[in-house]
Amino acid sequence: MKPVQYTVRLPASLDNALRSLARQQDTSVYAALQLSVKAGIAALANPPAPGTDDRELVAELATLGTRVVDVERLLDRTLFTACAAYAYARSAALGARKSDEVLTSEINAAYDRQRRLSQEDRP
Repeated sequence: MKPVQYTVRLPASLDNALRSLARQQDTSVYAALQLSVKAGIAALANPPAPGTDDRELVAELATLGTRVVDVERLLDRTLFTACAAYAYARSAALGARKSDEVLTSEINAAYDRQRRLSQEDRP
């Protein structure tokens, strides 16, 4: 079988990646390019068939999403409980005799403030 020669132009980013691959494999850039072409053609000629792996991955992601929602609810309830404990402890420490309605409004204000502050920290 006679080898065929091609001239290949690569963008700088791919050239850097190819050179890095060659260093990692302790081989020449040309050998790494030939390996990359062979692997690329094989991958394109025989794409993976959609199978149960995809369905399992989707099912796991759905389960993970459900668990995250549960954790968020639990954290939200914990935050509210902490705000309530703070409001009642502060009221008791100051010796103020506040009604439950006043304490409830303070609890809700503290809770809303903490939720707002947590949203500000997001990128």
